[in-house]
Amino acid sequence: MDQQNTDIKLADKLNEDYHNLTNEISKVVIGQEDVVRLLLTSIFCQGHSLLVGVPGLAKTLLIHTIASAVNLSFNRIQFTPDLMPSDILGAETIDKDRNFRFIKGPIFANIILADEINRTPPKTQAALLEAMQEYSVTVAGVHYPLERPFYVLATQNPIEQEGTYPLPEAQLDRFMFNIQLDYPAYQSEVDIVKNTTSDKSHRVQEVLSGEQIVAYQHLVRRVPIADNVVEYAVSLVHKTRPNTNGASETANEFLEWGAGPRASQYLVLAAKCNALLNGKYSPDIEDVQAVAKPILRHRIVRNFKAEAEGITIDNVIEKLL
Repeated sequence: MDQQNTDIKLADKLNEDYHNLTNEISKVVIGQEDVVRLLLTSIFCQGHSLLVGVPGLAKTLLIHTIASAVNLSFNRIQFTPDLMPSDILGAETIDKDRNFRFIKGPIFANIILADEINRTPPKTQAALLEAMQEYSVTVAGVHYPLERPFYVLATQNPIEQEGTYPLPEAQLDRFMFNIQLDYPAYQSEVDIVKNTTSDKSHRVQEVLSGEQIVAYQHLVRRVPIADNVVEYAVSLVHKTRPNTNGASETANEFLEWGAGPRASQYLVLAAKCNALLNGKYSPDIEDVQAVAKPILRHRIVRNFKAEAEGITIDNVIEKLL
């Protein structure tokens, strides 16, 4: 009972801190409230996010602002075709006394912005994705743990695909969310232009510490959830798998491949966090539906018929919901 009361207080504190956090972020990043909510949800769920958007939509500014508001170390890695795994992880060098010394790479930070991850070869992508999965790196046979919280936001440009190395489905599955970043609304863009062309600078106040985020990550996993909500999440994922027992007609008609069990796990985790951010102590089916698109859109593959008829992945998910 004591643990339950403690968790309720912590849940109220998370809700309060979330609103303070979004207020601070909105001083610098105008609009994009849904994107900010999803990014913070993935941090509180110990997940990673893939952000897909055209250049110039303030992806770097957004993640840098979040890092400032939560007092976490931040590194940006610009992915290029000649980037090597050692450029990310670090490497052993010989010092003046002829001893081997490990020089840490940029991966050793709390928040990593992997800019244009599809611009680098698979070997380098795999080095980053291993760190995301294992929360550690191995260099020259030595194991180095990464400091928690550890969060990767990878970006992709959906337009320029020449000379890129698209992430395979198995690696895309490591990301909790695939977040689509759209152009800002007209009034938001007016405010952005006013803000960025004046001499004023907006400072973001620190709201959360790394220790508090880790505490909230544990809290999210302790949130109770009804069996019918878990069953709804699992059945939604089963509906995406064509030519199986639980498949929907939509999946059989338009999908080549469906989502795996990790999608069910992330639907439940994100629904728990979504409930807390809304001031609830337990998620319902609406919370699962609220996070379904960013969780499923990179885990299902359209077939030729869907592409020929112009049916998008989001259209398919809407039909399933």
